[in-house]
Amino acid sequence: MSIAAVSIAGILLFIWPFLGLGLPPEVPALAVTLGAVASLGLMEAGARRLDSGRLALLAALAAIDAALRLAMVNGVGGFSPIFFLVLAAGYEFGASYGFLVGAFSLLVSALVTGGIGPWLPYETFAVGWVGASAGLAGSVVRRLRADRRSWLPGRLDLAVLVGVAIVTGFAYGALTDIWGWVAFYRGVENIGWTPGLPAVDTLAQFGRYYITTSVTWDAFRAIGDAIAVVALGTPVLMALGRLRARLGYEIVDALQAG
Repeated sequence: MSIAAVSIAGILLFIWPFLGLGLPPEVPALAVTLGAVASLGLMEAGARRLDSGRLALLAALAAIDAALRLAMVNGVGGFSPIFFLVLAAGYEFGASYGFLVGAFSLLVSALVTGGIGPWLPYETFAVGWVGASAGLAGSVVRRLRADRRSWLPGRLDLAVLVGVAIVTGFAYGALTDIWGWVAFYRGVENIGWTPGLPAVDTLAQFGRYYITTSVTWDAFRAIGDAIAVVALGTPVLMALGRLRARLGYEIVDALQAG
């Protein structure tokens, strides 16, 4: 799977501090991230899963999310409106497309809001995986409900997407906290990143840090994303499902593709 190959770079980025190596150099990390996103786009285009129509939709979703992020720069707690479209697009169009929507939305909004910095690679991969998670969940539901009309979501679709929204709301926060933990909490007793600790001890330090500093903040994101899915999920999924049917988008089941 192309999404699995691209994700290897992101996984290395996130586990780097747990190997006692600190943070990767800023410029190479950003270059690797941009290269990974571009590679996924090229692989999808080469496999004819990203034609001009889907590319135009990708650009439109990224632009909408950039505008939403600009309108609500600070969000509400950890909640930001950009996650809802990433979740919905991933659910309807699949894991790879969901990753691209998330990654491009974050990169475009970072350019618009001036949010370019050493944290950007972490945010890009994390929000990309939010979209990919929704895409994988959508693939599973379609296998269970082969009789579902291609554009009409049901209660099961909304329930699954709410679950994904809650889980990824916390997961995104935990992943993006890794950069700030190493950069600003180095050496803080009991919760800070400490060079040279074994990986298990380092992970325990991070767990205490996350529970102490971030879990409440991330709860706003998880609950906010879930509310957005409940309030807007049906019409947005229906609209995206119609587009998918019109574009003739064929989703390759990730479980079957291996």
